[in-house]
Amino acid sequence: MSKAYIFPGQGSQFPGMGKALYERSAEAREMMDKANEILGFPITDIMFGESAEDLKATRVTQPAIFIHSVVLARCSGLEAPSMAAGHSLGEFSALAAAGAMDFEDALRLVAVRASAMQKCCEQVPGTMAAVINLPAETIEEICASCTGIVIPANYNSDGQVVISGEAAAIAEACAKMKEAGAKRALPLPVSGAFHSPLMEPARLELAEAIDKTPFRAPVCPVYQNVTALPSTDPDVIKDNLLRQLTAPVRWTQTIRNMVADGADSFLEIGPGSVLQGLVKRIAPEVENQGISE
Repeated sequence: MSKAYIFPGQGSQFPGMGKALYERSAEAREMMDKANEILGFPITDIMFGESAEDLKATRVTQPAIFIHSVVLARCSGLEAPSMAAGHSLGEFSALAAAGAMDFEDALRLVAVRASAMQKCCEQVPGTMAAVINLPAETIEEICASCTGIVIPANYNSDGQVVISGEAAAIAEACAKMKEAGAKRALPLPVSGAFHSPLMEPARLELAEAIDKTPFRAPVCPVYQNVTALPSTDPDVIKDNLLRQLTAPVRWTQTIRNMVADGADSFLEIGPGSVLQGLVKRIAPEVENQGISE
């Protein structure tokens, strides 16, 4: 059996995340306490608390999900995977879990990414929308026909694509998607246009941090969002991590490529079960489970 580990992205957080793990594992406590030191504030207080609102800020959400996912992967006695992948932010978790970066270095990068993206959202307004039951090719054509910046941002599964860009362009695209037969085309409650050219200032800020971070070959191939292909070369990994901020997450293609390369068992590691739902739609024939505590 060929095992694939997958790691969730922003939106999968929940109040109390990681608390049970912290309480049962000395190694988890050590890693989470170290994370508080690195970040300069007690993020575990927010993670373990009862407020969903406090977890929503990008500067908190991204490090919280990364910490939860990587600590869970390290402290759950899991066998080594044959391959790994992560959705958006989850790609950092996948790389850290696969040994391409130290936990501490990866967390610092995630903190820079989260802060840069939050600043970008405040300075460069934008939004996203989910398009349901319309072919990806049609969505691409409609986006290209709109005035302003709007692109497919997340190819989540067949029949579910998220678009991202300027608010006016998103509104125009949604109207055209509905005319073309989309079951739904609705704006999402997000703070910015993630995975679009509007994230360019954040990409430039992250580039400087990535350039200073030591990378090494992971213990297994990591399928990256930008290409949906496996990577083990540190230079390729770094380049794709940067491109990811302004380019689409090709999740549907990623899962299909992993299955084509032999993956027959998927394990989602981290908060929530979003990726399990997507895998079920993309590749219903594979074994598909998750651990979140």
